[in-house]
Amino acid sequence: MSKVMPGRFTAETNEPFVVFLIGMRINNFFAFSKWLPTAMAMPPMLRTLYKHPEKGFLGGENFFNLRGAGLIQYWRSFEDLERFARSREEPHLSAWQRFNRVVGADGSVGIWHETYLINPGNYEAVYANMPIFGLAAATKHVSVKRRSETARQRVESGH
Repeated sequence: MSKVMPGRFTAETNEPFVVFLIGMRINNFFAFSKWLPTAMAMPPMLRTLYKHPEKGFLGGENFFNLRGAGLIQYWRSFEDLERFARSREEPHLSAWQRFNRVVGADGSVGIWHETYLINPGNYEAVYANMPIFGLAAATKHVSVKRRSETARQRVESGH
């Protein structure tokens, strides 16, 4: 278990970054042959990304619910994310092609993603009594200073 950092912290970066949300939803629980391979496609991608930070992946967090899983990912740039997604040498493209071939539009498994391009100063994050997490784990974990006690103050100061 990660060490809890007592107090209030925020994430700090002066560089643009990308927040990429991705996930899957099990629409037909009994379609194991369709949703299980879809779920199992993500671990090799994450292993590659964590092993090769030069690809632009800054970090991420996994979430699970009764119907599936989701990930919040932080990337250095949209170009890095797109290069990883489209490269024949990376594990994503073959997984995407397999999904389209095996599942397609049959409705058994849903997949989704959202991409947000963030400029410096256009984000806000606070972590209270948490392990180093999320954007702070992907960038810089810093203490919340007195001058930035509110969400508005953190957004306006870029922290």
